[in-house]
Amino acid sequence: MTRERARVAELGWGARLLAEQSADGNWGGGVYTPKWTSTTYTLLHLLWLGLPPGQPAALRGCARLWEWQDRKRVAETCVVAMLVRVSRAFGYRDARVDDAVAFLLDQQQDDGGWNCAARGDRARHSSFHTSVMALEALAAAGRAAEPPSRRGREFFLDHRLYRSHRTGAVAIRGSTKFPAFPEWHFDVLRGLEYFADTGEPDERLADAVDVVRRARRGGRWSTYSAYPGKQWFPLEPPGASRLNTARALRVLAWWDRT
Repeated sequence: MTRERARVAELGWGARLLAEQSADGNWGGGVYTPKWTSTTYTLLHLLWLGLPPGQPAALRGCARLWEWQDRKRVAETCVVAMLVRVSRAFGYRDARVDDAVAFLLDQQQDDGGWNCAARGDRARHSSFHTSVMALEALAAAGRAAEPPSRRGREFFLDHRLYRSHRTGAVAIRGSTKFPAFPEWHFDVLRGLEYFADTGEPDERLADAVDVVRRARRGGRWSTYSAYPGKQWFPLEPPGASRLNTARALRVLAWWDRT
């Protein structure tokens, strides 16, 4: 696995993304916009492709994120979570990242999740999108075993990962389909990947696991069209997907080991 991850910077999609970095360390002409070619999202894409920590281009990109944050003072929890996740995942060390982790912990809602906009009303229902990003960020920061992360996992478990706790219906239309890059969106496969990385199987996830099993077609899983907006290049056309098949098999291997 270590050898394969090292090749991400040298071959294929990862190498192509790294080649798009500008001399100033940014991608796409901006830090957070344009979506999905800015520095933030390109670093997320490289993370999802498996680029290992310490890669010099990724570290330069992370430095641009925090220079931008110094200027903009972004307070949206969803954006801060992305900055923390990629910075910690790539091994970027800076006291500002630690401060941002503390901010995420402070923004947790009463129900255990998070919302993108900090409005001070902790009784509001949390967002699936922001909650999964906050949990991923805390995991990257080494905080997955601590009480806030456990409360965040309970938020999802109380919703069977992807259902309304009131009606039992699918909470977010489209969350049972899996684009190669989820960007800032929650979907069932992304949620299960988080649980596979941080915890033991829980029977309340069984329904979500069945969603992944049923999505298999002819031995493989499909990908779907990317979210609207410019991409650096298409990864795979809609249909059978090598990337999503690998993701789904890893989740099922975690689940089935018990």
